[in-house]
Amino acid sequence: MFKASPAEIKDLMKSTGVGMMECKKALEEAEGDREQAVTILRERGLATQAKKAGRTAAEGIATAVVEGNVGAVLEVNIETDFAANNDEFKAFVANVAKTIIEQDPADLDALKAAKISGGDKSVEETLQDLFIKIRENMVIRRFQRLEGTLIPYVHDGGRIAVIVKVESDVDADTTFTVGKDVALQVTSMNPRFLDKASVSAEVIENEKNIVIAQMNEDPKMASKPDQVKAKIAEGKLGKFYTENCLLEQEFVKDGDLTVGKYVEKAAKDKGGKIKVVDFVRFERGEGVEKKADDFAAEVAAMAGLK
Repeated sequence: MFKASPAEIKDLMKSTGVGMMECKKALEEAEGDREQAVTILRERGLATQAKKAGRTAAEGIATAVVEGNVGAVLEVNIETDFAANNDEFKAFVANVAKTIIEQDPADLDALKAAKISGGDKSVEETLQDLFIKIRENMVIRRFQRLEGTLIPYVHDGGRIAVIVKVESDVDADTTFTVGKDVALQVTSMNPRFLDKASVSAEVIENEKNIVIAQMNEDPKMASKPDQVKAKIAEGKLGKFYTENCLLEQEFVKDGDLTVGKYVEKAAKDKGGKIKVVDFVRFERGEGVEKKADDFAAEVAAMAGLK
């Protein structure tokens, strides 16, 4: 039988806000599958608003850079926040972003092999040279390159980086203002999808199944016919869309509007149209596991694992 480790229990507790023993049971029932454990907790009505899986702390910089009609969102990790504030590390991250914009690498391997912008060596060689100076491990974790009308935003000194892509026939100032407002929305509300059409059938079915499982756990709802439960689950998808789809979310600057309605109104006031077509959001350390601290021993003792 699978036994959850203290670190796994701690991580699930942080992500869901559910108690230790329930997290331990869910992990063991899911045989260590973290996503399945989150689903089990939600089905039991315990993790009513489970946070995005694996959001643990890690240091480094997430950045968003746009030059002309090309942009890059990039995350580079390093061991400590002190090193992340090193000017040479910051310059390295900026040059890697420029390399992505200029050379359009196909993937991380291609990026590492590319000649770094403004230098004579490859990105990987430059990283190794910097390691010798800073003496901390560095990882170019992920990047995404976009083309079009792009509005970047970097929050909290590199904790969150966002680029919003729009199509617009109104003036540049209005386009930028609207794009910046949408980027702030993405930063603060962390939508999973652009709009309803972006949500896959698999995700929709999974959400319905979770609602039905919750009803089956509720004595007042469990006896209702399956077709009634299915209809209720369908009706509750509206809330899922308003929480997870950018254009369906309540606009943080005006709760009377959705983001989609705000964009539409702002463009209409200028006699034109603006369409949000894509966005990218990187949060520093999202999904990166750090070395377990003393809390693991504490959890182990409480759970009777030691």
